[in-house]
Amino acid sequence: MKTKILYNGILVSMALTLTACSQLAEQYSVEAANDTSQTLKTASTANGGVDMTRISQDALVKAPETVDCTLESGAAAKCAKIVVKHQPDNLKIGRFCPETLDDKGGVWNWDGEESGLYRIDEKFLTMLETQGYQFYDADGKVNIVDVRTTQPTENNACLSASADESVEMTILLPLSPVKADQATSLGTVAKVGLALDGVPIFADAPSVLQTGHMPALDTCGGHIDPGGWYHWHATSTDINSVFEHEHVDASCALEQKADALFAYAFDGYPIYGSVDSDGKIPTDLDACNGHTGATLENPKGGYHYHASTEFPNLPSCLNGVVAKDNFTTTAKQGIGAQGGGPGAGGPGQGLPPGFDTAATTLGVSETELLSAIMKNGGRELDTAAAAKDLGVTEAALKAALPN
Repeated sequence: MKTKILYNGILVSMALTLTACSQLAEQYSVEAANDTSQTLKTASTANGGVDMTRISQDALVKAPETVDCTLESGAAAKCAKIVVKHQPDNLKIGRFCPETLDDKGGVWNWDGEESGLYRIDEKFLTMLETQGYQFYDADGKVNIVDVRTTQPTENNACLSASADESVEMTILLPLSPVKADQATSLGTVAKVGLALDGVPIFADAPSVLQTGHMPALDTCGGHIDPGGWYHWHATSTDINSVFEHEHVDASCALEQKADALFAYAFDGYPIYGSVDSDGKIPTDLDACNGHTGATLENPKGGYHYHASTEFPNLPSCLNGVVAKDNFTTTAKQGIGAQGGGPGAGGPGQGLPPGFDTAATTLGVSETELLSAIMKNGGRELDTAAAAKDLGVTEAALKAALPN
């Protein structure tokens, strides 16, 4: 009997010890995580720059870290290194292309005759038909192409890429923003920033007028890159203000807050919705839609960008200096791909095969080359104008471009 009592006592003692150790370990883990979070927050907010703790855990592959980086100006700097998934957990996306004329898809900013922001539906697609763009067949079925796997064969196709859950994206953001000598214009598919939800942000998608195809956006202003990862082409948490302003029958399911911090631009400056913390649209915005003023995150005041109430509602330029190699992916193609894929935008949506080599030969980025091509005629390229924009000779451009 004494042996049994002693044995039970030992078991109880061991259980209590294990419980205490588990509680201590849990407390240590929480405290360590809080310490790390506080260290990251203190390091960033002390200089009014990027607060890495604001990036959603649903998107992160691993904890953000501070790394040494080099700015485009050549200056050494400290950057936030943030690695995110192809798409944040629990983020619902789509629809993009309607399957038939009887369906409603996402939205598209049409820049031809009768320009404006439209819901992709029968009214819009039949309007495009009158202008020579045939996106559906005789039965009303829409031409939809998965540009991650297939090249369009029709003259006009609604582009919708499938997701690749294995893709990871690495973003570098200067922790302390540095004002540039002059603003950098954000042309077609230029890199804009990283949203707090962990979704990358890019400027205008390629125009139908230039490619013949429509890379449809969902009603929150995003779509999947041909590399298989989702990204924004709008300030999604204030896009309903745009729909109201432009009288578009659409709505984004994400929480809408016009005065909230939406993202950090690639130069490290914050991007807010269309109004200041006082609820008013600022009247002193510069050409990049930015100004210096107080925010909820920085009551003392600092430079930041605002969304507009017109689509696209993103800043049109960046006033700060970005880091070199600030966006890379593990994808086989598309923007930021490192594997020699079809280049920025992917098949049917951006640069065809061979343009990545052309960009390297010319000493420019694929995004810069695509922007110059789109700006100066697309398939009917004005090579002299494009060469001037790229800072190269027309002969060099012609020699570098694939047939």
